[in-house]
Amino acid sequence: MADEDGQEKTEDATPRKLEQAYEKGQTPRSRDLVAVSMLIIGGIGMLLYVEQIYRAFVTAFEMGFTFDREKIFDDSAMMRALLQAAYAAGKSLLPLFATLAVVAIAASVASGGLHVSSHPLMFKFEKLNPLSGIKRMFSLQSLVELIKSIMKVSLVGFTAWLVVKAQFAEYLGLIDEPIQQAMLHSISMVAWAFVWLSLSLALVAAIDVPYQNWQFRKQLRMTKQEVKDEYKDSEGKPEIKAKQRQRAREMAFAGMMAEVPKADVVITNPTHFAVALRYDPTKGGAPKLVAKGADLIAEQIKRVAIANNVVILAAPPLARSIFYHTKLFKEIPSGLYVAVAQVLAYVYHLKRYQKGQGPNPGAMPDVDVPNNLRR
Repeated sequence: MADEDGQEKTEDATPRKLEQAYEKGQTPRSRDLVAVSMLIIGGIGMLLYVEQIYRAFVTAFEMGFTFDREKIFDDSAMMRALLQAAYAAGKSLLPLFATLAVVAIAASVASGGLHVSSHPLMFKFEKLNPLSGIKRMFSLQSLVELIKSIMKVSLVGFTAWLVVKAQFAEYLGLIDEPIQQAMLHSISMVAWAFVWLSLSLALVAAIDVPYQNWQFRKQLRMTKQEVKDEYKDSEGKPEIKAKQRQRAREMAFAGMMAEVPKADVVITNPTHFAVALRYDPTKGGAPKLVAKGADLIAEQIKRVAIANNVVILAAPPLARSIFYHTKLFKEIPSGLYVAVAQVLAYVYHLKRYQKGQGPNPGAMPDVDVPNNLRR
């Protein structure tokens, strides 16, 4: 399959191409799956609601063809009686009809997903083009539909012959049964015939569902150049870039917050800044900045730290210096080694005291931050 420039459409559709197709109402729907599902559930429903169906028929006949002497001479009586009979019968069969409606929607969604679009309802002049119609008549899709139709006619005919052959004696026996029993028996036999016929068509549906999905994907295939052009267009759009940056910020924020419970200490401004440090002596190197934030993010870091029993210390000059001079998930600058070492030593003694293994370290002493790293 090639486009107007002669390039082969070998690439799968991009998410944007699929989204555009869904917006136009193009989805891989299998009408055979919907039909088979309704036939199977309809047959089973007739078996379950056989009494209601019988009563609906009886009620319809009684209301539609029973008249008193006064109504015989009323021109509108027949129509009113028929409408009342139809209403009563429909009311009795409403559960079955509602079930079939739900099954039809569910089967349609199962084959192509839930995509609502008003685009297919719009009038299009190209639909009136006879050349397009002739082209469709001799397309692969038409050939497949012809093969499916032949399969369906053959399967239904063969299954119907088997059903009639198997139940022929029962059909003849209906004349010997009481009228009520014969009607119930007839409804049951028709229901079973529906089930067997629909099961025979399930083979066609099993073939049609993957074929429709394959055909849908094939129609949306793109050339390599189309993929490149779409990528350039999407990357160049400001709104796309803004969404990508927002998504990156959200992912970074989530990853950062997940590291706070693992931190050794959170150093605060104490109101405007918060930085979380972790030091792993087994890996060597300097302490790393695992989270940092200002204002609302700083408050969130402190809340997470409190919830996970992480030590929080107020050291405004050091907090600001780390915030401005250290990148996230990177080691602190060498100029802050001494100050951070003092903080970690204090945290170590504080934790020993909290466990009852050492004396109270008292208040944390002031830490010295080099002038070139102050903010």
